[in-house]
Amino acid sequence: MTATDTPATRLAHIARDSGRYDGLVNLPVQRGSSVLFPNAAALKAAGAHWDSAPYYGRHGTTPTFAFENALAELHDGYRAVVTCSGVSAITVALTAFLESGDHLLMTDAVYGPTRSFCDGMLRKFGVETTYYPPGQPAAALEPLIRPNTKVIYLESPGSLTFELEDQRGIAALARARGIKTLADNTWATPLFCKPLSLGIDGVIESITKYIGGHSDLLMGVVVGTKDTYPLFKKSAALLGQYAAPDDMYMALRGLRTLSLRLERQGKTALKLAEWLAQQPAIARVLHPGLSTHPQNAWFNRDFSGASGLFSIEVQSGLNSAKFVDALRLFGIGYSWGGFESLALPVALQGQRTRSALPAGDIVRFSIGLEDAGDLQSDIAQALGKL
Repeated sequence: MTATDTPATRLAHIARDSGRYDGLVNLPVQRGSSVLFPNAAALKAAGAHWDSAPYYGRHGTTPTFAFENALAELHDGYRAVVTCSGVSAITVALTAFLESGDHLLMTDAVYGPTRSFCDGMLRKFGVETTYYPPGQPAAALEPLIRPNTKVIYLESPGSLTFELEDQRGIAALARARGIKTLADNTWATPLFCKPLSLGIDGVIESITKYIGGHSDLLMGVVVGTKDTYPLFKKSAALLGQYAAPDDMYMALRGLRTLSLRLERQGKTALKLAEWLAQQPAIARVLHPGLSTHPQNAWFNRDFSGASGLFSIEVQSGLNSAKFVDALRLFGIGYSWGGFESLALPVALQGQRTRSALPAGDIVRFSIGLEDAGDLQSDIAQALGKL
């Protein structure tokens, strides 16, 4: 492919090798643990490249390496490593850099399971975590940095209240002090933001969400630079991380239509966000693409588009659960990024330690592929129940 290829064209052609598989458009599923070699010398030679060619099933098969290389290319990174879930990708990335006695700076808007890992497993093994208020200029983090600070972790935007981070500024601040930076980029995908190009050292994404796109697989990925990738791969190998072959097939399938789905979902979500901002029952709409968002300038600087996930804050005293129950086209459940729309009542108590809690209830929308007018009509009738 050439530098002029658009994202849609790249997604249609990346990670394919039809000449190798009897003309098949898609890579076949490869299930297997043992890989056989013609002789001991071949086995030894393969061991030197265990992370890039079939050596033992847990380390990956041809579709695994094809998918990893595709994600690395899309992120303008060096190489990538897939894991069994988004949460496992987070744990692989953090344990690649941290050891007992280290200090971690973590955004207070972080994904709940990430907080649980920091406050549970990392604390148990002697790593201290300090949460910082999200959405601040990089300079605001400087007083929180200690001599033993090894990692600054960003999630931009946060997946519940959608604060953005000053990724460029934080990356520069950290690099000047020898600190590694990690960013959860699941909301944007590599089509809308490339944190490695902003100076971040490692990017984490839940493939379960937009790249999978069909609510039927669990997978994560960590993309690194030439310096950081070996640490991620070693961490994944030590933790026994592995992505199942059938899930790998579905992830490659989802990748093909990512551009089309994101364009549709993002357009519908922004239209609904703008409409919701005019409704009297809504106190705030939390969508980085709106000009009223506090960090909209960083959105315009670092992102080329918005996906279909955002939240609303209802007026204080209104019952968000009643509103969600009244929705007809929105499923009620966790996760996001699938073809179906979801609504989730958000409980921030216990999920924030350095941020003020909103006065009203929060409801998060994951916008699917339904007609925008139908979704708006459904929300309108549910708002009437408030």
